[in-house]
Amino acid sequence: MNLLPQTYLLGLVGLLSIVAVVVGRQLWMVRRDEIKLIELEQAGAKQSRQAADLYELGSVQLRKRLYPQAAATLKQAVKHLSEEPDEARALIENALGFSLAAQKDFESAVSHYRKALKAKADYPVALNNLAFAQEKLLEIDDAMELYQRTLELEPNNNTAKKRLKRLEKRAIRSAD
Repeated sequence: MNLLPQTYLLGLVGLLSIVAVVVGRQLWMVRRDEIKLIELEQAGAKQSRQAADLYELGSVQLRKRLYPQAAATLKQAVKHLSEEPDEARALIENALGFSLAAQKDFESAVSHYRKALKAKADYPVALNNLAFAQEKLLEIDDAMELYQRTLELEPNNNTAKKRLKRLEKRAIRSAD
């Protein structure tokens, strides 16, 4: 009796099952974001004077890769930050920087990342994002220093490790 066809079919069914779960999970997440976006828009979050509501809307827009809309929403949130704690200010400024960086406006992004770090100096996500923006602006030494600061706060930060290693290699090659 030849087991090869049965083994092949079982492997194929297993692989298709894994793909179905991954695709199903992705569809569920996209659908969840769509529903949340609709709920927030219907609730009038865009006209809200609450930074938290605007941040929530901006976050959903970022996940949906609606970067210009997210930037506009997060700019509104920044205007309503007066009574929010520093942590909220840091989150909103970082998210705004991210939406600007996604649109290749790295200079504006740097400004918002710096504001996020002013609000919360030990914020590794903002440090990483600032380092990346500095890297894109070809400010390599500053980027390397920022990645090192990130690693001081989070020694296991894989993004900072990889980017720093890449920049160090580039610095060695350019020195040769």
